[in-house]
Amino acid sequence: MSTYEVTRTALIPAPAEEIFPLVNSFHEWTKWSPWESVDPAMERSYSGSDSGVGAKYAWNGNRKAGSGTMEIVDTAEPHTIKIRLEFTKPFKAVNPTTFTFAPAGGGTQVTWTMTGENKGIGKIFALFMNMDKMVGTDFEKGLAALAGTVAQRKA
Repeated sequence: MSTYEVTRTALIPAPAEEIFPLVNSFHEWTKWSPWESVDPAMERSYSGSDSGVGAKYAWNGNRKAGSGTMEIVDTAEPHTIKIRLEFTKPFKAVNPTTFTFAPAGGGTQVTWTMTGENKGIGKIFALFMNMDKMVGTDFEKGLAALAGTVAQRKA
């Protein structure tokens, strides 16, 4: 079985305490997530906690947005957030995802990592698509938007 990992890092010029809440609450993701504009008619629902462990988010969108759920399964404020990401469409997959926040160079180094296994149709998909290139670009856009959101709040 083949596995993959996608990781991107960005230095955001703010303390982790200002960045962490934007990731620790799915309600805040609409401000910076790279996938929010993929389908303007995407259906979203929130359940469980408002933030932190037990916070849940579900989406159902067009073919490109797909559908799935996310749940925050562990946090260590303001250092780490672990998410169980499950896609149901266009194909089923579970992708553990982690955000880490570490002091660095007058700000915070934010690292976004997603891991997964290529199973079933995902194995075939992996022959033609490089997950690092495909998802990594989205992570880069998301981290840049996260930095922009933090800067807007400071202004």
